[in-house]
Amino acid sequence: MTNITLESILQSALAEYNISPDDGVFLLKQTDPEAIAQIQFTANQLRQKQAGNTVTYVINRNINFTNICEQHCSFCAFRRDDGDTDAYWLDWAQILEKSTDAVHRGATEICMQGGLHPQAQINGKSLPYYLKLVKTIKDEFPHLHLHAFSPQEIQFIARLDGISYTDVIIALRDAGVGSMPGTAAEVLDDEVRRVLCPEKIDTATWLEIVSTAHQLGVPTTSTMLSGHIETPEQQIGHLEKLRSLQQTAIEKGYPARITEFIVLPFVGQEAPKSLRRRVGRDQPVLADSLLLTAIARIYLGNYIPNHQPSWVKLGLDGAKEALNWGCNDIGGTLMEEHITTMAGAVGGTCMEVETLQSAIASLERPYQQRDTLYRVMGIGD
Repeated sequence: MTNITLESILQSALAEYNISPDDGVFLLKQTDPEAIAQIQFTANQLRQKQAGNTVTYVINRNINFTNICEQHCSFCAFRRDDGDTDAYWLDWAQILEKSTDAVHRGATEICMQGGLHPQAQINGKSLPYYLKLVKTIKDEFPHLHLHAFSPQEIQFIARLDGISYTDVIIALRDAGVGSMPGTAAEVLDDEVRRVLCPEKIDTATWLEIVSTAHQLGVPTTSTMLSGHIETPEQQIGHLEKLRSLQQTAIEKGYPARITEFIVLPFVGQEAPKSLRRRVGRDQPVLADSLLLTAIARIYLGNYIPNHQPSWVKLGLDGAKEALNWGCNDIGGTLMEEHITTMAGAVGGTCMEVETLQSAIASLERPYQQRDTLYRVMGIGD
């Protein structure tokens, strides 16, 4: 009986029908190696159909402008309190220096996110500080794509300044923010969020801010922090919310939508002890990540064609393996990465373009540089 169900779900997926949440949970609960191999095969077929054989990458730099944060997420090893010896807050010259270095190294994108620092204000207001962050980079390098400020940061600015999410997003967009990282999503389930990140925005707020960005012409990415305390049902619930969000953007003709989906496996090595004990391990389980990656492709691929692993969290070999489980992109060079590395990740903080290219080539797949919005970069771009 089981086999018929598995076969019918995968057949339905290959015919590009939307599988149901129950189907998704059924797939996630498979443990038989033969069943898992069939799921992988299906995800790979869909990746080929929806995104082609070429593996893309972006040349980007991460700038985490401060690690001072008012929140205390249970998984975070990055945040510090103001006054801690290893707390930092970059000044304008440092932001510019990092951006200049990125441009010299061929970057087309700066990805900028930071802790929620209540003192990050100009004249007692939060938004002008964030606008100056954008302006500092865009005045010098107008061609750089700024992929910046998560839904959590949008809510933080709006709350401190007493203005709407729409006001914040329009101001940042008009200052030069080109897209928004779909981070702070963790798992879009309020039961999980109460344990994992009780001070963070709830599920409805995350969805509202991302949908508002789409309506205002600001593309976003989407992510899931997986492999900690969440159940298969909660993982699929997360994918279902993302799929609905993207369907809405498409059906209503919003000028922007979700550009990619990324599985972010939980790295617990430096996480607070209570969560580490509960999760019971320090590094991600590759097999679990790969199965979720395949099912995300099956679940979301009709609407979100670009799927990316995290080489920071999985290591390059793990990320390379994910390219055989439904991913069509290997992410960016990053140049520096603090949030996951401070959590104890083993993937490193910087990847040379040549390293990414040879990883892709070793799978006998072609590679291609892209920009943030998945437009192919030709010679001379």
